[in-house]
Amino acid sequence: MVRMSDVVRGIVRDKPAAEAAADAAKAGTAPAAPRPSAPPPPRPRPVADPPRPAPSPPPPVEAAPAAEPVPSLDALSLAPTFRETPAEAAEPLYAELQLCLARVRELIRTGDAFPWAELEHLVDRCAVSLEQSGELFWMANNTVALAGVDYLAFHQARVAVLALTIGASIGYDRARRVQLGVAGCLIDVGLWQLPESLLRRVDALSPEEQTLYRSHPRLSVEWIRRWSPSHEGLVEAVLQHHEREQGQGFPQGLPGTAVCQDAKILGLIDTYTGLTMPPAPRPRLRPHEAIREIVRSKHELFPSPLVKALLSEISVFPPGTLVRLNTGEVGRVTAVNRNHPLRPRVEIVADGKGQRMASPKTTDLSEAPFLYITGAVAEGGR
Repeated sequence: MVRMSDVVRGIVRDKPAAEAAADAAKAGTAPAAPRPSAPPPPRPRPVADPPRPAPSPPPPVEAAPAAEPVPSLDALSLAPTFRETPAEAAEPLYAELQLCLARVRELIRTGDAFPWAELEHLVDRCAVSLEQSGELFWMANNTVALAGVDYLAFHQARVAVLALTIGASIGYDRARRVQLGVAGCLIDVGLWQLPESLLRRVDALSPEEQTLYRSHPRLSVEWIRRWSPSHEGLVEAVLQHHEREQGQGFPQGLPGTAVCQDAKILGLIDTYTGLTMPPAPRPRLRPHEAIREIVRSKHELFPSPLVKALLSEISVFPPGTLVRLNTGEVGRVTAVNRNHPLRPRVEIVADGKGQRMASPKTTDLSEAPFLYITGAVAEGGR
């Protein structure tokens, strides 16, 4: 059906398929196939941007290193990751120090240059050894000289090592400890110029011999200055090591306030080593006896803090000393308690009746308030 409005508007509408089939049947013609719908108009192409210059290639990137596999917690070691440097063997080191000082005597005779670098390096090795182990300290505290080494070389080696220990105890840094130790190595070089008989009877010298003996600090300093030391503090320490707190020392009779601390340390150690190992035939004291003598006179000869430092390191009863307890038992000191020097660790070797124990037992006297030492026992004594 055609609408008049469509005719007016010029619009031709397609007939429905049913009507078209009926009309075709009347006319005797086949119905026309429906016209395909017109395809949608193509989309407009976007206007192309003007060509851009080709970008420069990016800089080459280094390949990241392959990540190392992370071990499981079970595979991790609980040990420290740093490596500990093993302590240098004390015995050959101490022997080397004694032999080095024995050569100093030859330098006095020949007048050759002094090997300052060699001695300072050797003393520094001793300082490192003492930081890592107490073996060198107890070796120097022993009273056995190296075969073929004269007394003064042995004595000065002992002074040097023990002074290094006391210096560490009172807070010296390593550089200052080395300086102190070098001074300890040379405190008595002047005695090599005096008759050896003076040393053997220091307590029985004539007035003239006493004056000669008391000149040895100045003689030592004269030689040290000839050898051009690296610092003047060394000279001062050697010159003053026989000065005492109440001004009763030599060679200048200085009061304690005028004496440098290094000289006080060397004087204290020199006294201790001289008591425990004097030149023959003078009688020697055992370590605890020497400490007792020093403690008795500490206010007259040495400042109390230094005596306490020596006491904390060496103890009245050093390791190896046989002691008797208030129970009558006999024990051997095996370790020193720094905070309780009179109450060391002791291995009980004999009971109160003097019978040797089949199985020695160890007791820390600092943890046993009712046990204490009544005195030392001579080797082989009961």
